[in-house]
Amino acid sequence: MAAQHLPAADSPHLHLVVATVAEALAQQHVNSTEWRGALTLDAYLRREDHLLAQVLAKDGGLTPWMLVYQPPPNAHGEAQERRVLCGCESIRKKALLAKRDGGGLEVVVAHGICSVFCPEELRGRGYAGRMMSDLGKRLKHWQVDDVKQNTSAFSVLYSDIGKEFYKARGWQPFPSAHISLPATSSPNNALAGIAKLESEDLEELCAIDASILRARLSHDSSPRTLVALLPDLATLQWHHAREDFVATELHPADGKGTTPEFMDGGRGAIVEVKGGSRVWCYWTRVWTNPQEEAPNTLHILRIVIEDEYPDFRPASSSGIEVARTERLAVVEAIASILAFAQVQAERSGMQEVQLWNPTSTTLAAAQLLDQQAAVVEREKESIASLQWYGEGSWEDVEWVCNEKYGWC
Repeated sequence: MAAQHLPAADSPHLHLVVATVAEALAQQHVNSTEWRGALTLDAYLRREDHLLAQVLAKDGGLTPWMLVYQPPPNAHGEAQERRVLCGCESIRKKALLAKRDGGGLEVVVAHGICSVFCPEELRGRGYAGRMMSDLGKRLKHWQVDDVKQNTSAFSVLYSDIGKEFYKARGWQPFPSAHISLPATSSPNNALAGIAKLESEDLEELCAIDASILRARLSHDSSPRTLVALLPDLATLQWHHAREDFVATELHPADGKGTTPEFMDGGRGAIVEVKGGSRVWCYWTRVWTNPQEEAPNTLHILRIVIEDEYPDFRPASSSGIEVARTERLAVVEAIASILAFAQVQAERSGMQEVQLWNPTSTTLAAAQLLDQQAAVVEREKESIASLQWYGEGSWEDVEWVCNEKYGWC
C-alpha cells in the first residue's frame, strides 16, 4: 500500500482484532529484529511456539492482537483484504486484590501485555497509539467469564520506551527500580546451609507463597487498594521454559541440543532462618543481544520470606536500620541466597544478579555482600506500568510484590 493511501490513525476503517494464525506468524517475522535478542530468526520462531505450549499461554492464555486496516468494499461490492499495521500480545494472569481498609480479598483476572511492535515504515502515524488505546478498553472485559465482576481488575506492561507513551494511553508508571550485584565465584558470604531448588520443588513452594501473600494482603491496613500478580507455578514455568530454550540454543552441551551443564544450578535457592522459618528465591537467566551493551543478567524473579512480617514497601534508610537491628537473621538468610545466586550467575556467563523493587530487608541483605549496593531508578527500560479497571482511581492502588516474575 502506497504511503499516500495509508489511513489516518483515527480512521473508522482501523480495527483491533485477534490475529489469525498466519497473521501472528507474519508479525513474529516482522518483530523478530526487536525481540529475538541473541537468537536467530529460526530459533526465535521456535521459542515462541515453545512458549505458546506452556500452561500460562496455551488454550487461549495468550492472545495475539493486531491493528488492521480494513478498506471498504470496492466498486463491485467485494470485500478487500485487510492489512496488518502493528501488533502485540496479552497473557491472562491471576492476581490478588485486597480492598482498602481491610475490605476483603479477591482472586481476580489481570492481563500482561507484551511484544508491542510497529514496523519502522509505519511508525510516526499514530497506529501503535491507536492500538494501545483500543486494547486498554478491550482488556477490561476480556476473558472474564469466570469472575463475579465480569471485568478484569487491571492490565500491566513493561515499557522499554520510557514512561510517557503508555501513560498517555492509560498505563500509569509505577515504581521501577532495581539493585544489582556482580556475578562472582567468591561472594562475601558463607554458603553453608543453602539448598538449590529444582523444578519439582516449585509447586509446593508456590502454594506456600500464595498462602503467605493472601494472609499478608488480608491483614494489611493500607488505606489504598492492594494488588499483586500471583506468583504461581504456571508463571514460573513460563519463565523457566524461556530460559531453558535460550540456554540450549546458545550453549548446547554437546552440540546436540542438550541443556548446558551450568543449568544444574537449579531454579533458585532456599535456606532456613533461625527459628525454623525459611527464605527462598526463584531466578531466571536472560542473555542479551551480543550487539547491545546490556549485560547478561540472572534475574531474581521472586524472594519469599516465610514469616509474619509484611515487608512490602520500597526500601528506605529507616527501614534498612530496622531490618538490621530487628530482623538480622532474615537479612543474613537473604544475603546467603543472593550470594549463591552470584555464584550461579558467574558459572553461566552472566555479568550480574538483578532484583527488582527491593524492600528494606532485601537491600540490607545486598549491602552485606556489597556495601555500595544501591537502588537504581529506571527511567526508560522495563518501566512497570498499570492500567486500573476497578473502582476509584489508579492513585488509590498500591502494586505490591512488583517483582520480575510479573514481566512478560
